[in-house]
Amino acid sequence: MANDDSRTEDRRQFLKCMAWAGAGTLWVMKSGVLRAQPLGESAAMAAKDATFSFVQISDSHIGFNKEANPDVVGTLRKSLAMVKAQKPSFVVHTGDLTHLSTPGQFDTLQGIMQEANVGETFYVPGEHDVIGDAGAEFFKRFGQKQNKGGWYSFDKDGVHFVGLINVLSFKPPVGLGGLGADQLAWLKNDLAGLSASTPVVVLAHMPLWDVYTQWGWGTEDSAEAMSYLKRFGSVTVLNGHIHQIQQKVEGSITYYTARATAYPQPAPGEAPAPGPKKVPADELHKYIGIRDVRHVKGTGPLAVTDKELT
Repeated sequence: MANDDSRTEDRRQFLKCMAWAGAGTLWVMKSGVLRAQPLGESAAMAAKDATFSFVQISDSHIGFNKEANPDVVGTLRKSLAMVKAQKPSFVVHTGDLTHLSTPGQFDTLQGIMQEANVGETFYVPGEHDVIGDAGAEFFKRFGQKQNKGGWYSFDKDGVHFVGLINVLSFKPPVGLGGLGADQLAWLKNDLAGLSASTPVVVLAHMPLWDVYTQWGWGTEDSAEAMSYLKRFGSVTVLNGHIHQIQQKVEGSITYYTARATAYPQPAPGEAPAPGPKKVPADELHKYIGIRDVRHVKGTGPLAVTDKELT
């Protein structure tokens, strides 16, 4: 475990890197601590031996048409073109596929994904995907690989992936997420048979750490879930919901939030409340994008690159 001085230096390095994060940043995770470097030849060398890669997209909000981005279909299509260029093994979508969870919005989202032909995609719902029907429409379309409660896990080349549902107890406008006793019991059992050396990737919509609880940017029972993950040497937690990049390291667990493909939100405390943030139209691409993750078999580190729309 890093000492306090090294953690302070890692934090300083992270803050320095955020100045050029919009241009693309490669994150290499070693022993639960991320090292950052700008994209370029050295980044390509660091990731070239990846045994597989996957791309995270989030918060498409199909059906949204307000001033912050009146063309969410267009920006999703651009994002998926970037995804295809990365040639990932698969894609994960961390929720809020739609804005109001109507059948028509889900139809549009599915049509765009099929048209983009980016390969196998794994989904977890956002709170916007479960409006009015507790996620019945979402699970009907995207629940084929899932357990009855909606959560699921799968393995890829020695990495264990877990898809969690933390939006069904959400109470608008700024409620915290929740996992619930049944899902926590399932998670404990799912992880029990794994070696502590197994890299684990957790997918969820709302943050599994307290980003800003005043705005509901957290999950009220996440501490219990994390207690089951602390024994693993490499844990990466990916979520959406807050439409911006935030990162935290706790021991061997690294948390990342992702940009949306739809529109940005204000930084914590920057506005009276969360919600779509209007930026100049010619700058919108700087605030939305995708995340590319690569794994090198046998080493443990995951290389994480955030890419803005171009």
